[in-house]
Amino acid sequence: MQNITCVILAAGRGTRMKSDFPKPLHKVHDRPMLEYLLSTVYSIGISRTVLVLGHGRDEIKGHFKGVDIIVQKKQLGSGDAVNTARQYFKRYRGDILVLYADTPLLKQETLKKLIEKHRKGNYGVTLLSVKVPEPAGYGRIIRDPQGNVIRIVEEKDATLYEKEICEINIGAYVFKRNALFDHINSVCFNRSKKEYYLTDIINIFNIAGIPIGALVIDDPEEGLGINSRVELAGANEIIRRRILEQFMLAGVTVIDPQTTSIDRSARIGRDTIIYPHTVIERDVVVGRYCQIGPFAHLRPGTEIAEHVEIGNYVELVRTKIGRYCKVKHKTYLGDTTLGEHINIGAGTITANYDGKNKNKTMIGDGAFIGVGCILIAPVRIGKRAVLGAGSVVTKNHHVPDGATVVGIPAKIFKKGGRA
Repeated sequence: MQNITCVILAAGRGTRMKSDFPKPLHKVHDRPMLEYLLSTVYSIGISRTVLVLGHGRDEIKGHFKGVDIIVQKKQLGSGDAVNTARQYFKRYRGDILVLYADTPLLKQETLKKLIEKHRKGNYGVTLLSVKVPEPAGYGRIIRDPQGNVIRIVEEKDATLYEKEICEINIGAYVFKRNALFDHINSVCFNRSKKEYYLTDIINIFNIAGIPIGALVIDDPEEGLGINSRVELAGANEIIRRRILEQFMLAGVTVIDPQTTSIDRSARIGRDTIIYPHTVIERDVVVGRYCQIGPFAHLRPGTEIAEHVEIGNYVELVRTKIGRYCKVKHKTYLGDTTLGEHINIGAGTITANYDGKNKNKTMIGDGAFIGVGCILIAPVRIGKRAVLGAGSVVTKNHHVPDGATVVGIPAKIFKKGGRA
C-alpha cells in the first residue's frame, strides 16, 4: 500500500493490568498483543511502521525488530505521543494510520476499508467506530443533525444524554499528514487527567472546517481494547475462536472448539480430525487424514505426516512422525524422528535432555515400541526392531535393524527380522 505509514501508540503504563510487564507484551492467545497488531498492519501492505514507546521501551524494543522507534519521554497521553512523532514525519507527505497497541482484534479487511474510505472521501481524518449495546467506559461519537461526526467525548466528560449514545470510538484513525501536524498543537492539556487527548483533535478539525469521515463497523468485538486481565481473557477467547474457524473452513474437523487451542501459524491438512482438549502450538505441521487427541499437546517443531494417529495425553516437541504411525496413549516424544508404520506403546518416553543438551532419538520404519519403554537419547532404533514392554534403552546403545530387545537396561533377546 503506497503513501501511508502506520504509527502505533505503545507508551502507556497500562496500570489496570496490575503487571510488572509492559502491556503490549501481554499475550493474546499465543503471542504478544502488539505482535498481532503489527502482523495485521503488514498484511495490508504497509511496510513502514513506527512505534511510540515510553514505559517498558527497552523490553518492547527487544521483541520487535525492523520497526522504527520514537520515545515519548513523559507519558502525557495519546495527543502528546502523536506530537512526539512530528519530527519523524518532517519530510513525509502521505497518510498516517494511527493505532493503539492494545487493539489487537482489528481485522485486516477493516483497516483496508478505513484507508479506502479516507482516500475516496478526501477527508482530513477518518476514524473507526462501532455501535454497542453497553458503551460504558468508551468515548462516544457525537454527530450533528445531518449525521456528520463533529467530536468525540470521553465518558467522564459526557453528559447524561451523551452517555446514552451507543456509537463508540475504537481508536483507529487515518490522517492527512499536514492536517494532523498543523493542528495537533491545538490539543489542550487536560488538567484533571494530566494528559493530552488525541480524541480532542476531532473537534478541532470540525471547527477548522476540515472534513471528517467515519467508518462504522458491524462487529463490536473488533473494537475491544485491552486494559485489564479480564479484557485480556476475553480477547484470548475471540482470537482462539477466529483461528479455529479458519481451520474448519479449510477442511479440518474440530470436534469441540470450546476446548481446543491451535496457533494460527500451524499447518493442518484437510480431513484431519482434532479431538477435544487438544493444544497445537506455533510452527506445528500436521498432514492430511490424521487423528489428533483428545488431550494431545503438540509443541513447536513438531511435524506429522499423513494418516497418523496421536492419542490421549501425548506430548510431542521438535518431533517428526512419518506416515501411518500410531502414538496413542500417555507418551512423551522430544527431539525424536519416527519413520513410517511405527507403533509407540502407551507410556513411552524419549529422555531427550541430559541436563546440558537436547539429544535425538531415531526410530526406523516398522519398529514396534512396547508399553512403558524409556529411550535415553542419543539413541537409534533400527527398522522393524521390537522393544519389549518396560525396556530401557540407554544412550548410545543402538538397537540393530530387526532385533528384539528387552530388560533394564535393554539387551538383545533375538536378532534378525520379526514375522
